[in-house]
This record gives sequence, C-alpha cells and structure tokens, in this order.
Amino acid sequence: MKKLLTFIAALAFAATAHAAPNPDPQTLKVALLPDENASTIIKNNQGLKDYLEAQLGKKVELIVTTDYSSMIEAMRHGRLDLAYFGPLSYVLARQKSEIEPFVALKTKGSTTYQSVLIANSASGVNAIGDIKSKNMAYGDKVSTSSHLIPKSVLAEQGLDAGRDYQEHFVGSHDAVALAVQNGHAQAGGLSRPIFESLVERKMVSLDKVKVLEYSKPFPQYPWTMRSNLKPELKEKIRNAFLNLKDPAVLKAFKAEGFEAITDKDYDVVRNLGHLLKIDLAKFQ
Repeated sequence: MKKLLTFIAALAFAATAHAAPNPDPQTLKVALLPDENASTIIKNNQGLKDYLEAQLGKKVELIVTTDYSSMIEAMRHGRLDLAYFGPLSYVLARQKSEIEPFVALKTKGSTTYQSVLIANSASGVNAIGDIKSKNMAYGDKVSTSSHLIPKSVLAEQGLDAGRDYQEHFVGSHDAVALAVQNGHAQAGGLSRPIFESLVERKMVSLDKVKVLEYSKPFPQYPWTMRSNLKPELKEKIRNAFLNLKDPAVLKAFKAEGFEAITDKDYDVVRNLGHLLKIDLAKFQ
C-alpha cells in the first residue's frame, strides 16, 4: 500500500509539473535579450516594467537569461509569458514553443535594421575579402545580428567559416566590438544600432575600429507572447506596446515605438539557413 501511495503521489507531482501555464498570471515574467550586461539591461528597462504594470494592472518580473539558448528553453517550458527575442532566436523558439510575435521595434519609421561588420584599424583588414585567414568575432551563436547576418555577408562573398577564416563566439554584441578594438580578433559582426550606441557612449573608438560594411535590412527584434495567454490579456499587452510613446521607456530599445508584425515577416531569416547551409531545425 505504501508503494502504491508513493506511486500515486509521484503521478500527481508529474501532472502538476507538466500542467499548462496559467493563462492569466498575476505576475508576468518578461524576458529581455541577453545581448549586454544583465544588470545594465534590468536597470535600463525599469521604465518598461513600471509602464506595463500600470497598463496591465499586474506585477511584472524582468528576466535576463544567461544566453539565447536558455531563453528559448525557458519559453519552451512555459516559464516566460513575454519575451523580447532576436529574429533568429525567435525563429528557433517558434519551432519549439507555442508563441506568437505581436510587435517589433520601429526606428526612423522602419521595422528593419542592419548588422555592421567592423575591423581593427591596425589589422590590415580594409574590405570583406581581407578577412580571409583572419579571426572573426561573433556574439552568441543564436544571435541574428551578431552571427547569422554577418556570417551571411561573408558567405555571399565566398568566405566560409572554418575553411577561409576562424570564427570565435564571444557572447554579446559589446564583447564583439571590444574584442575587435583590443585586437583579440581582426574583424567582427554585430548589430548596427548597438555598435553606434557603443561609439556614442565612448566604449568603442573609431580611431581603433572601422566599419567595413553594413548588411541589407532585416526585420527588427520581435516581442512575443505565450499563445495560451487569455485573449483579453493578449489584446491588452498588444495595445500597451502599440500605444507606448514615452521616450524615457523607449530609450532602452533605441526606438521611437513599436509596430504590429506577424510570423511571416521572419521568413527572410529562415531563408538565411539555406544560404549558410544550416538546418535551423537542428540549430543551437
């Protein structure tokens, strides 16, 4: 009898552990991209936290995971309600999770952005072709703008990682810029808005780092939500972002607002997998 009761208790625990996430939680767990220092990201987004709490009438917990992959896994297991993904990390998360994108950043009237390829000024790298036989710094493997997009720019010019140059993953966008500036890598790729912000904040000097090329435009970072949230809550969340106009809150995103988007907008990112001969279903 004791073994039977233990077995029943184990089944009950398993059922609880795999229960569907609450469709109307009192506290919304909101994940932000781990593309810079976590404490800085949390501090810069206190305005967003306060705004969402006021608009939604709920508590908001800001979360920064250790990397892109752990953020995807947290969403897959229902531990997040909202998440701000990069385009590639969204595509990968969508393969594993019941999530939907609802808005993307709007900057200078556009919901697209670019990556930038940079080089150390003293490295002798003056064009993309000069990266051959050199060290190239990328951010996170699952980053769109500090990995997939710059890698595609090199691939379009006949340079393949491993064969033509050595790739090194240094974690974040700011780490890419600093690795290039300090000479640990001769070239690197990252988000153009983040690079320009690092220059503006004097963390990167244009005396030590130069721009090689900008990528073509790609769809901006999407905000996503759990598909199984209560419909009324989803609508309130969507409207809160679409109506967000406060410059102080938007400053952290280097944006002027948000605009509605759909999953189809990210097909262009999925197509990068074909160019780079990467199976995104197995990627990470």
